[in-house]
Amino acid sequence: MTDARTWLSRIAALPTSDKVRIMNVCGGHERTVSQSGLRSALPDHIEIIPGPGCPVCVCPEEDIYQAIQLAVHDGVILVAFGDMLRVPVNVAKGEIRSLTEARAAGADVRPIASPLEARRIANDNPTREVVFFAAGFETTMAPVAAMLLEGIPNNLTLLLSGRLTWPAVAMLLDTEQAGFDGLIAPGHVATVMGPEEWAFVHEQHGIPVAVAGFSTDSLVTATYSVLRQHLEHRPFLDNCYAGVVRPGGNPVAREQMAQAFDIVAANWRGIGEIADSGYALRPDYAQHDARRRFADHADSERRRIGEMPPGCDCARVVLGKLYPNQCRLYGSACTPRHPIGPCMVSDEGACRIWLSSGVEYAA
Repeated sequence: MTDARTWLSRIAALPTSDKVRIMNVCGGHERTVSQSGLRSALPDHIEIIPGPGCPVCVCPEEDIYQAIQLAVHDGVILVAFGDMLRVPVNVAKGEIRSLTEARAAGADVRPIASPLEARRIANDNPTREVVFFAAGFETTMAPVAAMLLEGIPNNLTLLLSGRLTWPAVAMLLDTEQAGFDGLIAPGHVATVMGPEEWAFVHEQHGIPVAVAGFSTDSLVTATYSVLRQHLEHRPFLDNCYAGVVRPGGNPVAREQMAQAFDIVAANWRGIGEIADSGYALRPDYAQHDARRRFADHADSERRRIGEMPPGCDCARVVLGKLYPNQCRLYGSACTPRHPIGPCMVSDEGACRIWLSSGVEYAA
């Protein structure tokens, strides 16, 4: 098996010095790229751009606000994946701005690592209403669907905020001139959904694309593939994670998701609505929809706009329009301990990854 060092040598030997911008879609990819020092190991004319691969970063502000209000005012047990507890919303000074602050104020907010923990908590507390604030991409939504199909107690409802990854890339390519020359597609999503979801990148837009895993070796292999495709003007879909990613993905997981969810237009924080990019509970599971069981605490302006905090450039970072350290708040007002924007909260957020990797503010 060829290692990263060999692939880097092959990249350096490619007969081109033209600037090439390659976007990675996955927050896990960005973490490997940054922590391995891959950017500094590549020739200067090759740029690796962080893309829309952090579900915490794009979760609509109105959904987070709704979760906070349910926890504070409706007396529910609110459970969510750990990163979601620290994402701030835009509220007046002195108001509760995150689920962590809601817990500090006495709300029953609990971090979980698996959907099965939400079901266990509901079973252990049969006289309490339990709301599972379920945010994430396809790999998170697959076990949520499996849990629903297996059956959940009547006192468990879902505040669903799931998103699909490919529509954000499609939106970038469809609505404006592409800001990248090649794409590294997320291997974990392709494991569930199949690599074929990313064929539109080369078929419709003539842009090279390669599916990669999380190791440095896999990422450098995918980078080489994209560069070769670009150099030879021969774009195609290359599966550089073939040991895990199979054609068609995981048919059982895909079927369970199709039974549990409808695909709907959905809002992405700071970006706006993207067609066919969100998951919603199918009518068979309406009784477990928290938005139906509880009063809607999200006002119409929040639902329509979903803004980032003032001065925060997270939306531009997510769309690959700005590097994290070019945000004016990066590393000063906005830090992992005191995040202002969502990209500084999650381990998959580009701003947090860059700051944790020692990248300083670019004046």
